[in-house]
Amino acid sequence: MKTVLTVIKNILVWLLVVAVVAVMVLTVSSALLFDKNDRDIFGYKFFVVQTDSMSATDFSAGDIIIDKTVDPATLKEGDIITFVSISQDIIEETGGSGTVTHKIRALTTDGNGRPGFITYGTTTGVDDDTVVTYEYVVGKYVAHMPAVGSFFAMLKTTPGYIVCIFVPFMILILYQGIKVIRLFRQYKREQSAMMEEERRKIEEERKQSEEMLQKLQALQAQLAQQGVTAPDDGVDPPPQQPQD
Repeated sequence: MKTVLTVIKNILVWLLVVAVVAVMVLTVSSALLFDKNDRDIFGYKFFVVQTDSMSATDFSAGDIIIDKTVDPATLKEGDIITFVSISQDIIEETGGSGTVTHKIRALTTDGNGRPGFITYGTTTGVDDDTVVTYEYVVGKYVAHMPAVGSFFAMLKTTPGYIVCIFVPFMILILYQGIKVIRLFRQYKREQSAMMEEERRKIEEERKQSEEMLQKLQALQAQLAQQGVTAPDDGVDPPPQQPQD
């Protein structure tokens, strides 16, 4: 049972580690890549949807949309594109970025004869104020991730950072600290046990030496009583030379 609990605990700890690392990597990635018109990964760009102008058909505020860099000349009616708008209303709606993602209603040209697109948001169905010419096109919409943008927006707040990053890291640090303390205590116990074992062996050897000494002393006393003197060095004396 203890082994099963240990395995479950280790799995939960590793899951927490993976989750925290993933959140940190994604947070850094979002800061470096999201809503950056000039940055992409293998031709794909990522934007956080700021308004519900397309929520009736495709995506909503707080979603992450994925765009692919394309040649504006290949775009057609019905495509959804991300572009930088010069409309003051859209700039205010998007918090100053002016980046918006709308559907193409028709191909057209602006007042200077440059090719562009008439775009609109499907929620209202109202055309945007200005023609989107090719130089303002950022990319073509290909997919979206629901609510992911809201999650990253929450991470940028103090409560979000505390709950999703700081607290899990503190739990991991506390867990590792407790683990280190337990290992240190186990090491000290093992060291104490080894020292105790060494003392026991030394004590046994001392007792054995005392017993041997006592036996030798008893043997010497017994030999003395019998009138036999044990040689000191264990070597027989040399034979006497005969006298003439």
